[in-house]
Amino acid sequence: QVQLVESGGGLVQPGGSLILSCAASGSTFSIYAMGWYRQAPGKERELVAIITSAGSPNYTDSAKGRFTISRDNAKNTVYLQMNSLKPEDTAVYYCKVRTFLARDYWGKGTLVTVSS
Repeated sequence: QVQLVESGGGLVQPGGSLILSCAASGSTFSIYAMGWYRQAPGKERELVAIITSAGSPNYTDSAKGRFTISRDNAKNTVYLQMNSLKPEDTAVYYCKVRTFLARDYWGKGTLVTVSS
């Protein structure tokens, strides 16, 4: 079992920045990939960025150039640095990890609101 706790969400003005953190605990040795997803009101949950245990990141088009995902394996924590935020980035952001046995665990989410 892996437990995840996200933090760092909040209200930010358009063009601003925010850093999300997700700390994993439990069977962290089994974690392969860590990622961020988001779900905006009335929309389906979508991938934002993922990073493997080797540190290889992948981004969706909406995140490229503005968001940076990073991972501290010693702290079992994944971060999402979000810059140049837009109102359409408003969503609940969820952390997800996938183990080497392809089992997924989700955090409870943290709300990011981009508004003036």
